[in-house]
Amino acid sequence: MKPGIKSTEFWLCSLCGVFSILWGAGVIDLGADAAGTANKAAALIAGALSAMGYGVSRGLAKIKK
Repeated sequence: MKPGIKSTEFWLCSLCGVFSILWGAGVIDLGADAAGTANKAAALIAGALSAMGYGVSRGLAKIKK
């Protein structure tokens, strides 16, 4: 089994986390709508889900030794 930092899901989760932080901070604007608070909430949820997904996938990978 590869270490976590060498896995594809780590890098995809990291990319998603950085993207959602930039989106939530308003650095990246995905649309010119009036729902700024909704965009920040969506960014927070996307970051949390990617982190949880990575944690679960690594946990399952380590259990199936």
